[in-house]
Amino acid sequence: MKAVTDFLRRHLVFFTTPVVAVLLIGGWHFYVEASGVSRFVLPSPGRVWEALKYQVTDPFVWQVHVKTTFLETIAGLGIGIVVGVGSGFAIGKSRLVALVVKPFLVLTQVTPKVALAPLFVLWFGFGESSKVALAAIVCFFPLMVNTAFGIQSLPQGHKDMAQSIGASKAFRFLRIELPHTLAYILAGLEQAIVLATIGAIVGEYLGGDKGLGRHALNLQNNLQIDLLFGSIVLMALYGMVLYLIVTSLKRWLIPWHESVRLNRPEQY
Repeated sequence: MKAVTDFLRRHLVFFTTPVVAVLLIGGWHFYVEASGVSRFVLPSPGRVWEALKYQVTDPFVWQVHVKTTFLETIAGLGIGIVVGVGSGFAIGKSRLVALVVKPFLVLTQVTPKVALAPLFVLWFGFGESSKVALAAIVCFFPLMVNTAFGIQSLPQGHKDMAQSIGASKAFRFLRIELPHTLAYILAGLEQAIVLATIGAIVGEYLGGDKGLGRHALNLQNNLQIDLLFGSIVLMALYGMVLYLIVTSLKRWLIPWHESVRLNRPEQY
């Protein structure tokens, strides 16, 4: 009985996810057929599936739109990591820096990004630079907050031990502070990759001539609603793949951490 229970716990998601997906798609199909809604308002799942297959197999979509959005996302995420983690360490280790800098960093987050996007287009042009800037400013905040929290939550015993052995600042950072904070950084990275993707795509909506956001806008302007829905599914899959790649880094970078060990099959 215990073996059956352990198997279900480990593999439940592989059963529930397809069931929920089938129910949602079935309800969608039933509503379209029963209500007679126009395909320009809500196309059927079959039409969206065909539109998705067409775009997935179109080399132009991959070589131009997906590639552009991917490069913008990664570049923005890279800048966000440098700024977010760097400022997080500074804020976490210095109360003075936290008091002076943190309010301005928070201000960048409470300002609506849609309002900033036209300014970035004006400052950086209609090319990839404006999208990278928008992706970076959107994604750095969770990295900053998680990094600062990780530093501030360093156990006092670790600090006392480092002081007792006369550890240098470099030793403390590389062997104590960074390993402890890495789990918090990766937690922030999971949020940051999602936000960077959103930032890049939103920027493409507002300016430029390529990228998944611009691709979707072109389909909307041409009233190709089936393809528009297909592009939305493609964007969702694109974001999901990036998120799964980031979450998989945990098993490689922090295999010793409790959040990773508890998700291993033998822990059930």
